[in-house]
Formats: sequence, C-alpha cells, structure tokens
Amino acid sequence: MTEIPEAELSWRFSRSSGPGGQGVNTTDSRVELSFDLANTEILTDVQKERAFTRLANRLVDGVLTISAQEFRSQLRNRDAARARLHALLREAIAPPAKKRRPTKPSKGQVERRLQNKKRRSDVKKLRRDVS
Repeated sequence: MTEIPEAELSWRFSRSSGPGGQGVNTTDSRVELSFDLANTEILTDVQKERAFTRLANRLVDGVLTISAQEFRSQLRNRDAARARLHALLREAIAPPAKKRRPTKPSKGQVERRLQNKKRRSDVKKLRRDVS
C-alpha cells in the first residue's frame, strides 16, 4: 500500500477529556480521522474486499473512523491517528497466511524423545525409597 493522499482523509477536531491544565477548555486537541474505504482509489478491489471483511465491525457506511486523544497537542494526536490508520489498513489488506501442511515427526525424533523419557524415568526411579 502506498501513502494515503491527504484528499482522501477527513479530519474533525474537538475538545479532549482528561488532564490538560489551563488549556484543556480552549484547545481542540482530540482528533477524529475518517477514511472512506468504499470510495478510495488507492486500494485494488481485492484489497477493498479483504478490508471490508476484516474491518466490518469498525465501518459505518464504508467509512473507517479513528480517534486519538492521548496527547495534549493536536499535532501529536494527528500523527497518532494517521499511524493507527496505516497499521490498521496494512493488517486488513494483507493476504491470508499460507495454510500449514501437517507433518509427522521423523523416526529419529520419536526415538530420541522416547529415549529421553526413559532416561528421565530411570533418574526418578533412583530417587524413590527402596522399601
């Protein structure tokens, strides 16, 4: 995935809750970043389909919204929201992992395992009472 063009991102700002000193009532530091997944041009149809299935519970009318308010500065919250969006999309459009082919342990591995179990058993037998 390439960089998301700024034209496809929609920002909204509001007052953040929590600590912030004197500026808490005047600064719009909370950030809401909206990305229209349904109408984006940077993703292929296959990537969009993957993203829709994996992010279905987070989408409202095909729009993904991320909010950030952990920092006191609006700029840092913008960066945090953008980073979260990139991480979320990267994970959502990734191709599915290859299926694991089940394999059997080799004869040598099975033999060594059983020998180690026997050796351990013998060590524990020597610790027992001889009564």
